[in-house]
Amino acid sequence: MKGNSKKARIICSALILIISLTCLLVEQGRSEEEKVSKPGLHTGYSRSITEEWVRISRYVPVRDGTKLAVDIFRPTQDGEPVSQPLPLIWTHNRYHRARFTEEGKLVTILDMHGWLQTILKHGYIVASVDVRGGGASYGTRSGPFTPVEAQDAYDITEWFAAQPWCDGNIGMYGGSYLGITQYTAAGTAPPHLKAIMPSMSMFDLYSFTYPGGVFQDDFINAWSRLVLQLDNEIPVPPVDGDAEQKMLAQARKEHNANRYPKDFAPALPFRNSLLEDNQIMPYLLWSPNASLKGINDSEVAIYQVAGWYDLWPRDMLAWFNTIDNPQKIIITPWCHSHGSPGWLETVRPLIGFDMKFDLQAERLRWYDYWLKGIDNGIMREPEILYFTMGAPENEAWRTASRWPLPEVRPTSFYFHDGPSGTVRSSNDGILKQEPPDREPGQTNYTVDYSTSTGHSTRWFNGIGVDFRYPDMSPNDSKAMTFTTLPLEEDTEVTGHPVVILWVSSTADDGDFFVYLEEVDPDGYSHYLTEGVLRASHRKISKPPYDTLELPYHRGFKEDTVPLPKGEPAKLVFDLLPTSNIFNAGHRIRVTVACADQSNFLTPEHSPPPQVTVYHNSDHRSSISLPVVAVGAIGADSTALFIVIGVVIVLIFAVILLSIFLKSRLKTESNTQ
Repeated sequence: MKGNSKKARIICSALILIISLTCLLVEQGRSEEEKVSKPGLHTGYSRSITEEWVRISRYVPVRDGTKLAVDIFRPTQDGEPVSQPLPLIWTHNRYHRARFTEEGKLVTILDMHGWLQTILKHGYIVASVDVRGGGASYGTRSGPFTPVEAQDAYDITEWFAAQPWCDGNIGMYGGSYLGITQYTAAGTAPPHLKAIMPSMSMFDLYSFTYPGGVFQDDFINAWSRLVLQLDNEIPVPPVDGDAEQKMLAQARKEHNANRYPKDFAPALPFRNSLLEDNQIMPYLLWSPNASLKGINDSEVAIYQVAGWYDLWPRDMLAWFNTIDNPQKIIITPWCHSHGSPGWLETVRPLIGFDMKFDLQAERLRWYDYWLKGIDNGIMREPEILYFTMGAPENEAWRTASRWPLPEVRPTSFYFHDGPSGTVRSSNDGILKQEPPDREPGQTNYTVDYSTSTGHSTRWFNGIGVDFRYPDMSPNDSKAMTFTTLPLEEDTEVTGHPVVILWVSSTADDGDFFVYLEEVDPDGYSHYLTEGVLRASHRKISKPPYDTLELPYHRGFKEDTVPLPKGEPAKLVFDLLPTSNIFNAGHRIRVTVACADQSNFLTPEHSPPPQVTVYHNSDHRSSISLPVVAVGAIGADSTALFIVIGVVIVLIFAVILLSIFLKSRLKTESNTQ
C-alpha cells in the first residue's frame, strides 16, 4: 500500500507538470493572439494615444539661407500637443506639401495619405517639406535629385531632431520622387535619420530617361509640364504668418529660373553627355544611385516597396542588391499608383483573386521597430517578400533571402518559323525550348511605326494617368510574334527575362521592343513585362555596381556602334522583372516590335527599314526565362514553424517527464 501511495503521488506530480506545461502553452498562445506581428499585420505592440492633432506651418532655413516651407503635425491631448518628445517621420515633397481644392479648402498631407493619420495617432510627429524651388519654398532648381537637394534633406532632418518636441529618432516616407529623396537624404548620412521606407523609386536616371538608349520622351515631357505647373501656376498654401502671401509670392518668383528635364534631356542622349552651361554630366551626378556610397556608409535602415507593374521594379531590386544597410523589400503586383482605375481588371485575371495587403500595418511595424525600439520581430523575417501572380491565394506571398532566387533555372525558349495559328502577326512564329537545327530560319519585317502599348501604360501611370493594358493581340498583329504550344504544365517565371536577338536592317540603327505575354485559351494576350534596346547601344560593358547578373549597356557616346550592313548583329538585353505562373493550357508569347509611338521616341525613316530577325542554327534568337519549378518555393511557413516548435517542446517535455518518472520509481524501489 505504501509503495502504491508513493507511485500515485509521482503520477499526480507528473499530471500537475503536464497540466502546467499545457497551461503555459495556452497562455503563450493567448499572448501571441494579442500581439501579432507579421507581414501586413501589426497588433498589440503599440497603441493609439490620441485621435487629435495640430498643424503648424513655417519656414526653416537650410545651410545656404534658402527657406523651405514645412508642415508639422503633432498629436494632441485635450487640445494641447503631447508633452513628451516623440519620433518624427517626414517627406521631402516635390508635389506640394499641401494644396487647395477648387472650392478653396485646404488639403494636407494627412488628407492625401490617410495612413499617416494612423501613424500620427500611434505617437509620431508627421511632417511634409516642399523641396527647394517647389511649392511654397524659396530657391531654384537646376535639375532633379541634385546634391544641393540632398544637403537640404540633411539640414531639415537635423533641424527636426533638435526641436524639444522631437526625441531625435527620425524616419522618412513617400513614393516615386518622394521615395527617391529618401535615398538621396540617406546618402548624406544625417546622424538622426534612423529609417526610411521608399516605394516605387528610381535607381538609375539614365536608364529611365533613355532605357536601352531610346528616349522616353512622352513621360519626360508630361512630367516636366506637370511640375512646371506645380512650381509656377497651381496655387499652394502659404505658411503660417504669411496671410498676405508676400513671402509666398517672393518664393514662387524664384521658381521662374527652374530647369526641367524636358529642357535638357533631348540634347543629352548618352550617359556621359555634358550640360554645356556648367559642364556636368547630369546622368552621373544627379542619378539617385550617385548616393550609393553615402548610403552604405550610413546606418540608415531601408524598407523598399516595389511593384511588378511599376516603372522601377528592376531599380528597386538594384537598390536591394547594392545596399549593405539593414533592409527589407516587398514586391507586390501593383502599378506605380496601385489604386489606379484599370489596375484590377488588368491584373486580376492573372492573379485569380482579389489581392489584399495592409501596407499601413507594415509601415507601422517598420517605424515602431526602428524609431521606437519595439521588438516586433520584423528584422528576424526573410529580407524579401514577393507576390507570384497565378499562385493559389495561400501560396502567392513568397519569401527569400537573396535575389535572383537561387531556385531559378534560366530556361531558353527559341524562335522558330511558324505558323502557330494563334495571331495574325507579320510572321506568327513559334516559340519552343528546342533550338533551331539546320533550318534557315529568319523573319523579315517592315518596320511599323504605329505599334504602341497605349496611353495607360506603366510609364504613363507614373504621372497619375490610369493604368490599363487591354488585349495585346491588336498590337501584336503589327509586329513579330513567337508563341508556344499550349503549356502541358504550370510554368513559374520569377525574375528577369533576358532576350537574345540576332538582327540586321537596311538602316544603320533601330529600336527593338520585346514584350512577354501570357495568352489564354480564348486568345486574349495578357501583358506581363517588356524591355527595349537601340541596336547602336548593344555593346555590353563591365557594370560599376551589382546589376543583378544582367547585361549592362553603359551608354557612353563612344560605346555606340552602327549595325553592320548585311550581317547579323547580336543584341542582348533584359526585360523588367516579373513573377507569374503561366497556367497549363495557356501559351507564352514573345512579341518583337520596332517602335512604341505612344511612349518612346524612335526616329522614323521613309520608307520604313526592312528588319530581319534570325533564328537558325548559327544565329539562335531566343528568350531566357527565369523558370522556377511550381512548388519549389512555398508560402510563408511561419505558422508551420510555430507548430513544429510546439511539438518539439512537448516531445522534450515527455522525454524529461519519462526520465523523471523512471528515476523516482527507481529511487522508491531502492528505498523499499
